[in-house]
Amino acid sequence: MAAAPRGTARQPDGGIVSRMGGHPLRRRHAAAVRAQRCVTGGVMLVWALAAGGCMVGPDYKSPEVTVANQYLEAQQPSVDAKKQQYEAWWRVFNDPVLDHLVDIAYNQNLNLIAAGTRVLQARAELGVAIGEFYPQTQHGTGSLIYSRQSHADVTATPQSQLANFWRDSLGLSVAWELDFWGKFRRAIQAADAGYLASIAAYDDALVTLLGDVASTYIGIRTLQTRIAIAQDNIVKQKQALAIAESRYHGGVATKLDVYQAENVLGQTEASVPQLTAQLKQGESALRVLLGMAPQPLDDLLRGPQTIPVPPAEIAVGIPADLVRRRPDIRAAELAAMAQSAEIGIAEADLYPAFSLFGTFSGVASDINGNMLNQMFWGKGLSFAFGPSFTWNILNYGQITNQVRVQDAKLQELLVDYQNSVLTAQKQVEDGLAGFLEGRKQVDDLRASVAAANAALGLAFIQYRLGTRDFTTVLTAEQNLYTAENDLATAEGNVATALAAVYKALGGGWQIRDNHEFVPAQTVEEMRSRTNWGSLLPAPGVAAPRPAPLPTPADVSAKPRLPEW
Repeated sequence: MAAAPRGTARQPDGGIVSRMGGHPLRRRHAAAVRAQRCVTGGVMLVWALAAGGCMVGPDYKSPEVTVANQYLEAQQPSVDAKKQQYEAWWRVFNDPVLDHLVDIAYNQNLNLIAAGTRVLQARAELGVAIGEFYPQTQHGTGSLIYSRQSHADVTATPQSQLANFWRDSLGLSVAWELDFWGKFRRAIQAADAGYLASIAAYDDALVTLLGDVASTYIGIRTLQTRIAIAQDNIVKQKQALAIAESRYHGGVATKLDVYQAENVLGQTEASVPQLTAQLKQGESALRVLLGMAPQPLDDLLRGPQTIPVPPAEIAVGIPADLVRRRPDIRAAELAAMAQSAEIGIAEADLYPAFSLFGTFSGVASDINGNMLNQMFWGKGLSFAFGPSFTWNILNYGQITNQVRVQDAKLQELLVDYQNSVLTAQKQVEDGLAGFLEGRKQVDDLRASVAAANAALGLAFIQYRLGTRDFTTVLTAEQNLYTAENDLATAEGNVATALAAVYKALGGGWQIRDNHEFVPAQTVEEMRSRTNWGSLLPAPGVAAPRPAPLPTPADVSAKPRLPEW
């Protein structure tokens, strides 16, 4: 028996196993591993070619914005510019009813739920953009056809005179446009910015909702107070009318005093239905904010019918905080960033598009002794593959002008972003002016009410003594009602102005942290219709959370794995 070569060992059956390679099964396994690595390496190479090109078009740069160093009212004693207080700003009123209304609105407001569904829509659109980076065409085809050729066609050649036959086929075709110019990565960037902009838009809708709930509630309490003032003055004016009638019947006054008293009383009584109508309209507006059908609000509004009292001091920070905190400013910049990526998408059409194409199929028929299952044999297989390119060489300036269109849209959005920063500062300044000057007005009106009360008391005394005519009493009554009504309106305006300040500061969106963008009932409804995968996870499974308030730094153009 011949000796085994060095480095090998002879097996009992006469086979030779290399000490370097191991058992034949191991060699076959090693070969399979090498083949798998080659396939994986090839896929990774193609992926690298697809993602390794440049990205045409401009990279987004935040424009310069004009921001003041401090607010004009920052030196006022009641304005604190050193700290911010905005996350749950409505709690500064110390009104449990308002706190409860905010909770209901956050969970039930339909506009906010609609904004949340737009976030889900934008997230799905991002998944579409990610999928476009990978092979854009993948078709599986198959057929099983029975054919009979015409024997009555005199133009047919003898070769076409075939008997009836079966033909089956099964194939796959793939086309992959490689991302040499970054068109698909720019699309991912645009979709990612659009998704984050939808989150900022949701936060802005939440800020607006909170401000509207607070101002509507303050308006309701103000109207309730004004109705109570009118009813209290009606009681006083009825007393004056009774005095006038008594003096008239006693012969010490004329009928004119009675008519004048009835006139003033009628005017005051007429104000109650008007105020009541406004109150009902305010309650209707509140129901819409709460996502409620028309129904009594007595239980929700049960409590002291007083105007919420604002704190003595308001914390506003500095104007630069607005750029970092206001959701609408974030949304405006992210919209501009998404549009910037659209320029690159349009510009990529100026260059040739390189693609890889491949088909693999099996085809067989039962003609000439063949069999249908031969589609799986070597003789029934066919394939083709290779690179290709397309280039819009003569486009008559259409592509170039499309790039210009996208650039003009970007410039418009950049200006909108700059304008949103200026508008935000204006809104804060307007709110501060209304709050600070309104408090001065309240102080003056309180003094006016006190004086009007005293004047009415003296007028009654002097009228009974006969030293003053009844006109003095009527004038005092009217002055008191006007002063009290103006005071209630001013107090409501001060509270509303404070709510406007915090709304302008962009506060309140933080309450959505660690919560879904749509309520659980909406999630179940959507999941019952469509497979949302990880975007709407099953109950008890946490969904991926976005940045607290997204910024352009959170946007990425990098390809991700497809989302199924």
